[in-house]
Amino acid sequence: MTDKNPPSSWTVLSCMPAVVMAVVAVMDVVAGPGVGFLPLVSLGPAFSGLVGGWRRTAVFGLVALVLCVALGLYDGLFEERRGFTALASVAGVTGVGITAAVMRSRRESELASVRSIAEVAQRVLLRPVPLTAGPLQAAVSYTSAVAEARIGGDLYEVVASPHGIRVIVGDVQGKGLAAVETAAVVLGAFREAAHDESDLVGLGERLERSVARELEGEKFVTAILAEIGERHEAVFLNYGHPAPMVVRRDGSVDFPQPPSYALPLGLGAHGSDGPTPHRVDFGPGEQLLLYTDGVTEARDEDGRFYPVGERAHLLKDHDAHRALEALRADLAQHAGGPPHDDAAMLLLRYHGHGEGKSVPIA
Repeated sequence: MTDKNPPSSWTVLSCMPAVVMAVVAVMDVVAGPGVGFLPLVSLGPAFSGLVGGWRRTAVFGLVALVLCVALGLYDGLFEERRGFTALASVAGVTGVGITAAVMRSRRESELASVRSIAEVAQRVLLRPVPLTAGPLQAAVSYTSAVAEARIGGDLYEVVASPHGIRVIVGDVQGKGLAAVETAAVVLGAFREAAHDESDLVGLGERLERSVARELEGEKFVTAILAEIGERHEAVFLNYGHPAPMVVRRDGSVDFPQPPSYALPLGLGAHGSDGPTPHRVDFGPGEQLLLYTDGVTEARDEDGRFYPVGERAHLLKDHDAHRALEALRADLAQHAGGPPHDDAAMLLLRYHGHGEGKSVPIA
């Protein structure tokens, strides 16, 4: 068995200019001046402009001009217009290739700058969740639907407040920079209110006021708020968001539904009552998965939605981050391609650290 790897496509493209010019030169010598291969020497700088910088393109252009002159003299083409036409063709293609290389280099620099700004925005907007918060271990996964983006319209946060561990997972209507701006408003309001509001309903009402004040038109944010205290239970407020998944110690799965459904954040001005808090048992050895609809609405090639409840066994790994990564990889395999919507997942494990012991995951 050989250890050699096949050359990458980038390496092949890098070698292409020299290969093309060598092949054209050989064919011209073998076939003679009557066939007219000489103008094809311009393919060398043309290919170089696709993958190389302007200096590299200029070098290949110079080599192509020298080769064109040499072959033109060999074939006796400068005694007529054909030689000068071929020379002009090579010079023109070289000039265009240098211009294309300069423009591509500028675009790459701009893209690198945008990526660096996106990474800073990611650190500010979607800060890493704490590895542990009270008795909980946390892990998060985020996949943006926008190519080359690190962030999008989904949001999450975990705050250890004086009133318990408070969590939000939400999904902003729309995509792109407008969705990122809305997510920043929601997260900013949540981070402040999570410490100030003693009641989860009060926290939700404060979020509603903040979002309604900032959003325009019919924009909205689906979200679920959770509070985990010392009573081995989780309290939820659901603003039109997919129900969370609770994985019990025996491996069974629950999807606790709210007693009544409320409108998403930003639509409270339409006169609907806010969500009713509902409590769910949640204790040592159990797991809570909060996610956005980019997870449950991911379809395979046959149009079937991702069955997150049937994949709970993937969360057995004792390391929460590896467990969530296994679920994310399975989701990507199910979709079979780039996601059509942002997909965020937040995994919380109740390890009972406050009781001085760790309970294994079933």
